[in-house]
Amino acid sequence: MATSTCVFRVLNYSSKLSKNIFLNCSYRSRCLLSTTANENNSTPKDQPPTQQQADTDEQVKTDPQILKLETQIKNLQEEVKEAKDKYLRSLAETENLRKRLTRQVDEAKLFAIQSFCKDLLEVSDVLSTAINSVPKDQLTPSNPHLMNLYQGLNMTETQLMKVFNKHGLESIAPKEGEKFDPNFHEALFQVPIQSKETQVPDTVAVVQKLGYMLRSRTLRPALVGVFK
Repeated sequence: MATSTCVFRVLNYSSKLSKNIFLNCSYRSRCLLSTTANENNSTPKDQPPTQQQADTDEQVKTDPQILKLETQIKNLQEEVKEAKDKYLRSLAETENLRKRLTRQVDEAKLFAIQSFCKDLLEVSDVLSTAINSVPKDQLTPSNPHLMNLYQGLNMTETQLMKVFNKHGLESIAPKEGEKFDPNFHEALFQVPIQSKETQVPDTVAVVQKLGYMLRSRTLRPALVGVFK
């Protein structure tokens, strides 16, 4: 809005300046043309201007009103330049803000289920504990009820893992000897090194609980023991 106002003021003052210059110079130009018409017919084109022409040009250059209008136009042009610069800066800041808000909205959409996923991890842990607690030696045809229960638990866990993967939830399951990474692992205890050939300090010795990450963001680090 400020830029439009400044532009309008410049155009208005430019119009006034043009009108005044035309009114001031029109009469002088007519006089100059009438007095020099005969001289031009007999004078070569490369003849230097007469004293009267020089005086007229000097009067136009030193006219106070014309000088005042020229100064006003120069000042308004500076204001327009400054306003344009401010407008471009504001436009750039607005675009940066729009991009930042768009990125925040996208992240909010991606991680909106973060709290819900954390709650589901506890359910997954309980389900895994139930599966591991079933004695394998009793999974025989003579015990069909236990076999059906075990198969049902495994199917439930498989389906739960598919749902996790569908929503970008992936497990963190480090292997023994893997380098300890504080971004994905949490050390619960230290394990003394028994064999220097196969066991290296600051590597994973045992996994107590699997970790999970949601779309490359660690949701829960894997709980591990570390060789020391």
